[in-house]
Amino acid sequence: MDSRRCKLYRVHDFDSRQHLEMFLSDKAKMVFGEDFLKFPIENLRKTFISGHIKGDILLDLSMGSMIHHLYSACEFFKHIIVLKVKERCIMELKRWVDTRTGAFDWSHAAQLHAEIEEYSDQFLEKEIKVRSALQHVVKCDLQKENMTEPIDLPPADCIINVCLLDIISNDQDDFIRNLRKFSKLLKPGGHFIFIGLLGITCFTLHKEKFHMLTYNEDFVRKAFIGEGFTIDFCEVKKRTAESDLTDYKGVIFIAAHKQK
Repeated sequence: MDSRRCKLYRVHDFDSRQHLEMFLSDKAKMVFGEDFLKFPIENLRKTFISGHIKGDILLDLSMGSMIHHLYSACEFFKHIIVLKVKERCIMELKRWVDTRTGAFDWSHAAQLHAEIEEYSDQFLEKEIKVRSALQHVVKCDLQKENMTEPIDLPPADCIINVCLLDIISNDQDDFIRNLRKFSKLLKPGGHFIFIGLLGITCFTLHKEKFHMLTYNEDFVRKAFIGEGFTIDFCEVKKRTAESDLTDYKGVIFIAAHKQK
C-alpha cells in the first residue's frame, strides 16, 4: 500500500464503529480474531496474572473505540481512565458504557476472556466489572504538553496502548516523541503495555486508506529502552489473517516498566 496517499487519524474523519465491525467483531467474515482479539487477550491475562502489574489507576491510550483489552485489566485496577483523540470514538465508547441501544456488542470478547480464564459461565460479569471500573472517558489533544488540559490527571500505575502510537506517529522519530509524552503520565516504576502491528503501512476503512507507521520489533525494543523502560515481556505473533484490508506482517505485545 502507498502510505503517501493515506489519510491521517488526527486530521481526517474516522468511523470508529465501522473500524470495530471490520476488524474486531464476531462476524463470520471478520478474519482478524486470532491476531487482534485472542493474541492480545491471552498475553494480557498472562501479564496481569503474574501479579506485579496492579494499582489504582490505569490509563488507556488506544486507537478507535476498542475495549476488549480492558477485560483483564479491570481485575487489577480500581479505576480505568480512557483518553481519546477523536470525539466520534468517545461517543461510540460511551454508548457501550451506558448500555445504550445500538451499542457495539462486545460479548464475544467477554466470552473469550472468560474462556481463557476458565470461567466461561461468568462472561456477563466481565462486562459489568469493566463498566464499573471505566470511570472516565476524556478527550485529549496530543499536540499539547498537558494533553488533557484543563484536567490534570494523577500519575498512572499503568498505561495500555493499542495501536495508537502506530496511527498517530508520522515517522519513527515522532513515535519516540509520542512515547516520551505518554511515559510522563506514569508514576516512577509504572508499567507500560504496548500492542502494535509490525511491518504495516496502511489499513482500509470505507475504501479509504489510513496511515500506520512502519516499524519492526528491533525498533520498538530500542525505543522503549531509550526512553528509560525495562522490557519485562515481549511476544510476537506472525500474521494469520488473510485479507487485503491491511498489510501488517505481525502483532507485537510488550510489557515494560519505567525505571525509577
